[in-house]
Amino acid sequence: MIFWPVPDPVLPAGVDPVLAEVTRTAAAAFRHARERFDRAELAEKTQIASNGTIATRLDILVESAVIEAVSRHRVNLLSEEIGFIDNGSATTLIVDPVDGTGNATEGVPFCAFAAAVSRDGVLTESLTCWLDTGRCWHAVAGQSAPYRTTGRTELDGAAVSMLRPHPRNPDTSAAWWRVASRAARVRILSSSCLEAVLVAEGSTDAFADAGTDTHRLVDLAAAMVIVPAAGGVVIDAAGRPLEIDPDLTRRWSGVVAATPELGEQLAATIRG
Repeated sequence: MIFWPVPDPVLPAGVDPVLAEVTRTAAAAFRHARERFDRAELAEKTQIASNGTIATRLDILVESAVIEAVSRHRVNLLSEEIGFIDNGSATTLIVDPVDGTGNATEGVPFCAFAAAVSRDGVLTESLTCWLDTGRCWHAVAGQSAPYRTTGRTELDGAAVSMLRPHPRNPDTSAAWWRVASRAARVRILSSSCLEAVLVAEGSTDAFADAGTDTHRLVDLAAAMVIVPAAGGVVIDAAGRPLEIDPDLTRRWSGVVAATPELGEQLAATIRG
């Protein structure tokens, strides 16, 4: 069993009420799952997700609680496992119930709940909650966040987090090493949503998927509000537009950077 307690989220003032309720619900479901199941049970593959992957028991337990909370408010939901639930609303909550599931099921305390609010296809607000600590990052589109990026513009000497390289794909492995050879520090933390907010608050300079097309919209939506509000950018390494689309088969290689200049350098280095 994973014994340390899961705290309540520390929500900033002014969070959208639906967003706040769903975040609290996700954290409570995460806590209850840890109390009931051991590591192997949390990690057990129990259900085929909408994107064709097999979801863990932990993913399903947290997402089921989120679905129930969202249904009470009759807004739409786009979530990692279930896909799109259309309740006929102009508002859609885009949710990653447990980002960093591999960490969470093994007891590595680095995983997150992340959600963004989309109204008529435009992102308006988002929140990311570090589930093991309750710490939250919140931003409203068009408003400055209470934290700032490092402001770094050069990849050479930067601190960069990346998804792991894929040895089976020589092109992406080469891209990973091109970035690593220029950076001063490289981390593999395995939670894209948390790695993005670390860029937003200036704890690291950038985070990237080095061309593996791993990211879905649910992995990037929260960062697409929080990071620009802190002075940074979220782009795709291949230059594809990041669009609000309920189709979770669409993939991107997200690049999150302290400045547009660093983002473009990082994307260009990945492309080679």
